Amino acid sequence: MPKKTLLKLALAVIPLLAAIAIVVTVPAKPAAAASLQEITGFGTNPSQLRMFLYVPTSVTAKPAIVVAVHYCHGDGPAFFAGSDYGRLADQYGFIVIFPSVTQASDGCFDVASSASLTHNGGSDALGIVSMVTYVKQHYNGDPDRVYATGVSSGGMMTNVLLGSYPDVFKAGAAFAGVPFSCFAVNPDSLRWSDDCAKGRVTRTAQEWGDAVRNAYPGYTGPRPRMQLWHGTNDEILSYVNFGEAIKQWTNVLGVSATPTSTEANTPQSGWTRTRYVNSAGVVQVEAVSMQGVSHNLPVVAAEAIRFFGLTATGTTSAPVTTRAATSAPVTSAPVTTRPVTSAPVTTRPVTSAPVTSRAAPSAPVTTGATGGCTATYTLQSAWNGGFVASVKVTATAAINGWRVTITLPGGAAVSNMWNGTHSGTTGTVTVTNMPYNGKLAAGQSTEFGFQGTGSAAGATVTCTAV
Repeated sequence: MPKKTLLKLALAVIPLLAAIAIVVTVPAKPAAAASLQEITGFGTNPSQLRMFLYVPTSVTAKPAIVVAVHYCHGDGPAFFAGSDYGRLADQYGFIVIFPSVTQASDGCFDVASSASLTHNGGSDALGIVSMVTYVKQHYNGDPDRVYATGVSSGGMMTNVLLGSYPDVFKAGAAFAGVPFSCFAVNPDSLRWSDDCAKGRVTRTAQEWGDAVRNAYPGYTGPRPRMQLWHGTNDEILSYVNFGEAIKQWTNVLGVSATPTSTEANTPQSGWTRTRYVNSAGVVQVEAVSMQGVSHNLPVVAAEAIRFFGLTATGTTSAPVTTRAATSAPVTSAPVTTRPVTSAPVTTRPVTSAPVTSRAAPSAPVTTGATGGCTATYTLQSAWNGGFVASVKVTATAAINGWRVTITLPGGAAVSNMWNGTHSGTTGTVTVTNMPYNGKLAAGQSTEFGFQGTGSAAGATVTCTAV
């Protein structure tokens, strides 16, 4: 098999592979409580994206909007199921849009065409902006609090959205992505660029910045802040892209590429966070280098939401500062929106797009409640020789950490894991919390997932508070 094909297929192995089946019948407006729904007829949609929307039971009076963009071979419902953005929306009262690719055989977003890389040019980027416009118009979404985040292909699209639509997005968080326009170099069918993926595309900060500015000629308004995450051992999208993206966004935002601050072992051991602030002390670029981490990196959604300034329930919290600001942050110019097309708006129960040669997810099985927590095991998908599973940890009392013991059937082995640290790969596997998901209040839940070989049907789990 050609190396390029292997690289494309490898994009499927990322931390959020999951499937979901939600059987809920909902009206067009408002969204059903705490459920994911599909919206159709939402506006201009050149590439026929699907729009999935999560509106929590309780939202702020003028809710923020977060666009959460999936990875290659994924879809919106899978990203909803496998990430923490829905739970955080419940906690902080914002709305989440989960776009879903339909036209690309590999499920990757278009981050290479001139259409996506040009303001109002078309393709996937314009379709996603139509989704944002729909939410602003139908759910009283706050145009001054619109954000984008994503992983892998979704991380690349986050760069594209912030570059092509600075008048729409206020900040972004890109996990394992590449700089804006990087994939436009020698793209294969507008979906893949070996040169960019392998770190062969390097430019000066000015050249990278000009690529963003040329996406919307004449635009003079404020630019969105950017948070970047990348593993040093990324085997799919070279770690070189992390440094190139820092060069790009510090140039675009007019701050020095020399970090204002460097924090070792932050937000967890082995990771390094650098920040780049403006003259008012507001962090414009935040970058987290994850030592020894592959492309299969954990998506720390809570840190992205913090960077957006959404972690104060019911309020608009200020962007992160490293010192007292000497002037108020620049506000965005009014957003120009397009009218929603006259096509009727309909909703229907959400079902995950079928995954070729994969079994449907198993029903969740709750097993083991020991010392303050329960564990619920779900076999998300399975195929001949492999599987993806998830475990939901729920605190029955306030806890500061947890340990889950997984008993796998014979022949099954864990190959990689996200949102947890494991010891052992076969038989009895012990999983402990990460620094960011161990402390849980009574009734609060978190989730970790893993991929493996063999068959994990019938696995059991027990949870113990630590």
